[in-house]
Amino acid sequence: MIGRKTLQRLWRASTGLAGNRSGNAAVELAFTAPSLILFVAGFCEFGYLLWLQNALNYSVAEAARCWSNNATQCGSASAAQSYAATASGAGFASSVFSASTPSCGKQVSASYPVTVAIPYFALSLTVTLASQACYPT
Repeated sequence: MIGRKTLQRLWRASTGLAGNRSGNAAVELAFTAPSLILFVAGFCEFGYLLWLQNALNYSVAEAARCWSNNATQCGSASAAQSYAATASGAGFASSVFSASTPSCGKQVSASYPVTVAIPYFALSLTVTLASQACYPT
């Protein structure tokens, strides 16, 4: 059986530990840091995807406009594709773009698959960015 003095010592020791808050911030940081890092990394990846989509939209519109208005620089479909690749500023290959002449005029479209991967987490998914512009002749 445990004596009265032993119980008193255990009680004082447990109340002393409960009142000590010196490591509280470290424990809270350990719980919240992974989710905060995941949020910030996801936010950066989302911004990167928005930037790529904007670059696709811009390059497709500029290439369709160039193909329709500037026959010396963009006189053929392949020239319009290479112009779109250089106009993007994002380093897209010309194979990402396709050019055709439907009823609306000169059309340039793009489809670019992007793998979204957040480092240090097992999250990975593929998103296909697409854009299309048609400029009348």
